Amino acid sequence: MSLGPYASFIVTSYLAAAIVVAILIGWIMIDYRNQTGRLRELDKSGVTRRSGRSATELP
Repeated sequence: MSLGPYASFIVTSYLAAAIVVAILIGWIMIDYRNQTGRLRELDKSGVTRRSGRSATELP
């Protein structure tokens, strides 16, 4: 399969897109790990989440 005279541009573009996607996936994974750690620390300190309560419970 020949990509023609623009082969290097096409390959470079796909490579750049793949690198950006990989960076975003890594960023999401790191942020998720940080957020779960913060939630664990808050749970240990006794802070309760609003989402943990029922809508009918009084504050």
